[in-house]
Parts: sequence; structure tokens; C-alpha cells
Amino acid sequence: MDFIVGGMAAACAGIFTNPLEVIKTRMQLQGELQRKNKQVIYYKNILHASYQIIKHEGIFGLQKGIVPALWVQLIMNGSRLGFYDYGLSHGFCNDYNGNPAFLKSVVVSGFGGVVGHYLSNPFYLIKTHVQSESAKAIAVGYQHNYEGTWKALINIYSKEGFRGLFRGGVAVIPRAFVASSSQLMSFVYCKEWLRQKTQFKQHPVITCFISSMIGGVAISVMTAPFDLILIRLYNQGVAAGGQGLYYKGYFDCVIKIYRTEGISAFYKGVGPMYFRLGPHSVLCLMFWDLFKEIRSL
Repeated sequence: MDFIVGGMAAACAGIFTNPLEVIKTRMQLQGELQRKNKQVIYYKNILHASYQIIKHEGIFGLQKGIVPALWVQLIMNGSRLGFYDYGLSHGFCNDYNGNPAFLKSVVVSGFGGVVGHYLSNPFYLIKTHVQSESAKAIAVGYQHNYEGTWKALINIYSKEGFRGLFRGGVAVIPRAFVASSSQLMSFVYCKEWLRQKTQFKQHPVITCFISSMIGGVAISVMTAPFDLILIRLYNQGVAAGGQGLYYKGYFDCVIKIYRTEGISAFYKGVGPMYFRLGPHSVLCLMFWDLFKEIRSL
């Protein structure tokens, strides 16, 4: 039940925040492996990107990849939040005196994040491919041109086998561990700190909202470089032998981005990333708290 509650909370949040995920993905891919002075900027900021997508692809262009995105939320965050909730209820996050232990909490939340992200890898891969697909006039990154989620899964499996569905799996580990632990730790510890303050004791919704926003800031700042590397590895085309067309592996990707685009490239899309993860953290964690309360009735 812990895993179902977590998955439902994340899926509900994902419906509202998917447009920002589309914008983030596009901004992370634009100017890929190009010098700054040679990059063509199709998406200047969130508002400009929204305008460009609606102009060339229609309003529903902002909801590209919603089907695999919801599967990602259900599997990834269901596992992540479920593992953490299970750890809390069974004392795995506490010290011998029953008090919250920071290091144990980081390990439990991080482990749940890695497991959940890896299990959802096929859908995350498809989500990235579909969200990067765009009109020719504003296209960025490699264009895969799929007709749908299930056809995409079949296409990858038929060409690359089961291994192809878990391409980029190595990049999942640091991204998932940092994202999960930074968000949950900042949320939980901030909420506990606010609960001790007199003015917040009678306002659980406000307490949860503020804690969720802090969690959104933490996950955005901490995760941005890892997320960009993951998106680049996911979206690149693949040669007949399964070798990536742009990057040979994780560290090759890091080196090539740094040498061609500079250190600032690792924070491409951090704006929409926060504006996506901020509301997503608020909605997801508030839904999580709500569903847990309903379950306990």
C-alpha cells in the first residue's frame, strides 16, 4: 500500500507539471555539443519556449510524453516514496533512541530513488525521446519520431533487445540517489522543524506547502547537472551495434559537454527544472500526505 500511495501522489502531480518537463528537456538539448558562439537558441526561457511550442506544435505540444511520464511517476516515485515510508514505519531511518538519523534517512531515501528510477528506465527513456520530438523549425537534439509509447518500446526492443530499454542505466544511479535524498530529506526535516514552531502547529497545509517548496529548491540545485547528463545519454541516437552516436559512456558525456559547451552547460534548463520540480514537489508531497491520512482512517 505504501508504494501505491506514493505512485498515485506522483502521478497526480505529473499531470500538472508535464509541460515544464517538456520545456526543460528541450532547453537541455539545445546547443548540444556546440560552442556557445555557434549555438542556435530556439528556447530563451520558459515563456518563450512555451510560445514556440504552442506556435509550431499546438497547445497539446506542451503535454508530449504524458503517457510514459505518468508511468514513470507511478513506478519511480511509487518505489521511492514507498521505500522511504516503509523505512520510516519500520524504524530503519531512526537511531537507537528512536530519533531520526540523518545518514540512515539519506541511504533509505536514496536507495528507494535508485531502485524506482531503474525500474522505470524504459518509460523514462521513451518519455525523453517523445518530449524532444518537435517541429523542424525548433528541433533540438536527436529526433526519434515515434508514433506512440508502446510502439516505441517495441521498436527499441526489436532493434536493441532488452538491454536497449535500460540504456543510460549507469547515469540513473547518481541522478536518482541525489534527487531522492535531497528532496525527501529537506522536506522531512523542514516539516519537522516548522511543526515545532507555535505559529505552524495548527496549519499543517501551510507547513507541508513550505516544506515542499524547500524540497523543490534542494532537488533542482543538487540534481541539475546529473539530470542534464542523463537526458543527453537517453536522447542520443544509437548505431547498429548499440553504441551511442554522440557519447561512449557517462564520463565521455561529461568531458564532451565541458569541453564544447563549458561548465555552465550542466545547468541548462535549471529554471524550468525548478518551476517544474517546485510545483511537482508541492503537489506530490501534499498528495502523499493526503493519501496517507486517508489510508489511516
